[in-house]
Amino acid sequence: MSAHNRFTRRGFMKSVAAGAGAVSVPAVLTGCFGDDSSNGHSAVFEFGHGVASGDPLADAVIIWTRVTPDSDDAGEVTVSWAVAQDEAMTDVVASGNVITDAGKDYTVKVDVTGLDAGTTYYYQFAVSDETASVVGITRTLPSGSVDSVTLAVCSCSNYPAGLFNAYREMANSDADVIVHLGDYIYEYGTGEYPTPEAQVRDPEPLAEILTLADYRARYAQYRSDTYLQLAHQRKPFICIWDDHEVANDTYKDGAENHDDSEGSFTARRDAAVQAYHEWLPIRTGEDLQKIYRTFDFGDLVSLHMLETRLLARDKQLSFAQFMNGDGSIDAAAFMAALADTNRTLTGTEQLQTVQGWMAASSATWQVLGQQVLMGRMNVPQELLLQLGEVEATLSAGGDASAAQAALGQTMGELVTIKMRMLNGDPTVSEAEAARIMAVAPYNLDAWDGYMVNREQLLGAARQLNKNTIVLAGDTHNAWANDIYPLNAEGTAIDRSGDPAAVEFATGSITSPGFERYMGFGTDQAAQQQFEMAITTMIDDLKYLNAAQRGYMTVTFTPTQASVMWNFVSTITSSDYSVTTAGPRYVQPGAGNRRIEVPAS
Repeated sequence: MSAHNRFTRRGFMKSVAAGAGAVSVPAVLTGCFGDDSSNGHSAVFEFGHGVASGDPLADAVIIWTRVTPDSDDAGEVTVSWAVAQDEAMTDVVASGNVITDAGKDYTVKVDVTGLDAGTTYYYQFAVSDETASVVGITRTLPSGSVDSVTLAVCSCSNYPAGLFNAYREMANSDADVIVHLGDYIYEYGTGEYPTPEAQVRDPEPLAEILTLADYRARYAQYRSDTYLQLAHQRKPFICIWDDHEVANDTYKDGAENHDDSEGSFTARRDAAVQAYHEWLPIRTGEDLQKIYRTFDFGDLVSLHMLETRLLARDKQLSFAQFMNGDGSIDAAAFMAALADTNRTLTGTEQLQTVQGWMAASSATWQVLGQQVLMGRMNVPQELLLQLGEVEATLSAGGDASAAQAALGQTMGELVTIKMRMLNGDPTVSEAEAARIMAVAPYNLDAWDGYMVNREQLLGAARQLNKNTIVLAGDTHNAWANDIYPLNAEGTAIDRSGDPAAVEFATGSITSPGFERYMGFGTDQAAQQQFEMAITTMIDDLKYLNAAQRGYMTVTFTPTQASVMWNFVSTITSSDYSVTTAGPRYVQPGAGNRRIEVPAS
């Protein structure tokens, strides 16, 4: 890892003030109001949540803002907007007016069309001759031959868990687009997640959010964050939701973090989805849940964004369903459930649509932007049982130190056995080998819990002979995986050819990772020991960072796709440093599609 500059909040605010100056209203906007600068009523509005852009195409982009009224009965307000080719907003290429009101939570979203490909644009909003937003910057996607595309990829931004330092880094990066893979907000009340001792900031509202008003208020709090506003102001976003935009471990008709005492899940889901579309710069269609969509970066990258939560996901399996009386897992019953061809994450319609996109695309790289890990995270079953004990103890607010110590001891034993097996040690006993071979997926909320659906998607990528990259978030840890398909019988992993895809997964913006569950906190030696153990035990896992917060940068060229993980030193202070890990890369073409480490 390499260290970068240190930053302070005071220095950052000074730089913003120096660069922003007084916000002026350009002539193209003042002219929209005629002689009545009061906008027809006495309410006063301000732009308290910044501006944003998103879902860029080669000829269009969404621009967004929210006007905040000073009273609850403000009524309708006309908001003017303009898009220009210069920051002074003099070379205007498009402009217009939009009416918003309380029914839209005073949010404004415009799909600006007729733009030039691969072009930087500036945009601004106003509600009167005196009140204008900051100027945002955005960029349309390129067309034709493209030499390079850089994506900043992030997920899991929990406001109470810490400061959004990683958003500030993305705002100042050279990324073309920020891809947010979900958990943009969290639904929990104060002290729930994170726990009270780990909470850095209070959520608004303080209670768990359930209603449309609740979800709107939570988004308003997140979008008041200085660093998140800066990221939205400077970069176009391409977003997809995960579960916490509704509730933990959401599936098509329920969620782990929802019960009957909280009312109708359908009403809660619909409220959450409405607020998401109001507050995010996403292109909104007739079906608000159908947000899978595709973006073409010329002939270089086709980015396919998948929806894996609300449309079709079956309820997650649980190991508790398959426990024997002696505490072991009924492997036969468990595998039969995993092999159920009716279980799905994407649903048939979305799967066929994505397969069609991949088949029709001639781009060098096919990229699946989605939420949960697709790599095979199979670990010894005894570790899963012990990890479950640790999680249960922590969730109940208990002292998990004894369970964590036992888990660490078991992990050490298993790593030793696995290393002996890899080195061909003939003294490894059948009982020892059985401890290693008796594996199960550790995260049934991920693609590991939807085995058939994963093989359908991977099979299409392999059959089409595509260079496929999977982007993932959700776990709060950083990963890199080669993903091989199963054999024709579905009984074993087929490593006879190239992986069907490789996966790059980002750590979280603020949400805690393995350091919480394993108890090693900021102990770097313990972290590295744990990472070594996991990468040893999980076949095809090429990288893991189990403790640090940040984002990843994925750069595509015609000859390779490379990833760097960017980590902030702290999320409890605005005085932080940045380190990087990587790169890992993959080259296109048969025989090359696997994760490599550059020669040192």
